[in-house]
Amino acid sequence: MMKKFAMAAALSLALLPAAAAFGQAPPPIRVQPPAPIVEHPGPRPYGGAVWVSGYHRWDGARYVWVPGRWDRPPRPRARWVPAHYVHRQEGWILVEGHWR
Repeated sequence: MMKKFAMAAALSLALLPAAAAFGQAPPPIRVQPPAPIVEHPGPRPYGGAVWVSGYHRWDGARYVWVPGRWDRPPRPRARWVPAHYVHRQEGWILVEGHWR
């Protein structure tokens, strides 16, 4: 009986971070993001490659630059929508980059 309880408790603790991630938006950031860094990606490494621009990510204390990269679109005619911040009354919200 004790073994079953210990296993159930361990499983619950292991799933706790995953459960917390579902359905919860990150809190707004009170600090305005810096201007994007201008990147020079260089030549396209292969046909069909699309430049996915970098962005500033909030790490809980400061903004950290995430560099851009070349990527392959998931389907023909897909377009990359760059990550950007939207200002709301309570602060800044990151809209993740995504394929459209």
